[in-house]
Amino acid sequence: MSIAAVAPELTVGTWNIDPAHSEVTFVIRHLMTKVRGTFTDFTGSVQIAEEVSQSTATAQIQVASIDTRHADRDAHVRTSDVLDVENHPTMTFTTKGVRAQDGEYLLDGELTIKDVTRPITLTVEYNGVGEDPWGGTRAGFSAATTINRKDWGIEFNIPLAGDKALLGDKVDIQLEIQAVRA
Repeated sequence: MSIAAVAPELTVGTWNIDPAHSEVTFVIRHLMTKVRGTFTDFTGSVQIAEEVSQSTATAQIQVASIDTRHADRDAHVRTSDVLDVENHPTMTFTTKGVRAQDGEYLLDGELTIKDVTRPITLTVEYNGVGEDPWGGTRAGFSAATTINRKDWGIEFNIPLAGDKALLGDKVDIQLEIQAVRA
């Protein structure tokens, strides 16, 4: 399917992610509630192709930029117990394909965390294109997926009474992306 048929205002070419107007967030169970966090230092781009299925996206996230609004927790997550920032400072995503399914767009790709690369699929919502006050053209996208942290070798946990544990295995990832036409 051509990009013109799907989103005629979304022109072919490179669109650079604007980190000041974008978010990389996650949610994980911690004790009896869920903790939300963000990564505040990231870059990336979207390459829009004539054929939607040929479009690509890449992103690099600086793992040390994690922020869960609790400095001690963030410091622990940066250690070798969890994300091992010293030895694995960057998390990356690279697209392997874009497809439409049941009225949704799915972005298949590879996520690398701690030098472990695994396939993931993001469900993507296209939010439109518009001019910004500075003369640029912006496109908006929302995307989400769920991963199991153990698939990337993140095994740290503390057992609690009964069959409970400090951390859940499931991590929900949400992206709110504004990209600027290069």
